[in-house]
Amino acid sequence: MQILFVGDIFGKPGREIARRAIPALIEQRGLDFVIANVENSAAGFGVTGDIADTIFTYGVDVMTTGNHVWDKKEVLDYMPREPRLLRPANFPAGVPGRGSIVARTRSGEPIGVLNLMGRIFMPPLDDPFAIALREVEALRAKARVIFVDFHAEATSEKIAMGWHLDGRATAVVGTHTHVQTADERILPKGTACLTDAGMTGPHDSIIGVTIEAAMGRFLNGMPTKFESATGPGRLNAVIVTADPKTGRATSIERLNLSAQEVEALAAGTPARM
Repeated sequence: MQILFVGDIFGKPGREIARRAIPALIEQRGLDFVIANVENSAAGFGVTGDIADTIFTYGVDVMTTGNHVWDKKEVLDYMPREPRLLRPANFPAGVPGRGSIVARTRSGEPIGVLNLMGRIFMPPLDDPFAIALREVEALRAKARVIFVDFHAEATSEKIAMGWHLDGRATAVVGTHTHVQTADERILPKGTACLTDAGMTGPHDSIIGVTIEAAMGRFLNGMPTKFESATGPGRLNAVIVTADPKTGRATSIERLNLSAQEVEALAAGTPARM
């Protein structure tokens, strides 16, 4: 089973490059399932129902989010109606939506997807490590393959979650920093890990925001309105291959594709990964 996970889709540039890249990758790589983090897909801040519906048409099967999930208030009504759009499972009880789902691949195999959020340098939520065990055990009753998006700031916390779920989850991939890391590995008990999948969006920016606006915060400390950068996007993603019988990962591969490489991919030319 091959699973594509797309790092934080940021604004219109991120949506556009995802629209071009995901169908081509599904076809050329024979992908079975696609997950994307979409918490920045609406101009860099949150997600709307219309945008989520559009991203589903790209071939995305399940979407995850993080601390920006509630930035667009209309998602409060949309999320309860759309179980494929997840919010972190460690939000307190009573929050709209859900943090996990068992879905089906293109061949009908069950796959569990779990969304969690860290607590170091992040808004305080319930303990993600305790909730991870509870949620994973519930998912394992229905699916052997389980993919975890751990939306967190600290690399130490994300690495700790990988070890915490080694042998329990198929993959633990971090999001939130918008900077792709190069530490992909498979842990001893079969869990694929990557500290951060990176950002799918405008990389001629400061983590997606216009350089001028973000730079001002560093130079003078004054409040500034952040806006999504424009220009060509870049796709950051990861492909995890798993054994559906055991749930163990057998490989993990980072993707970091420029707009030109995505255009070549969409034209039918295999891109250099």
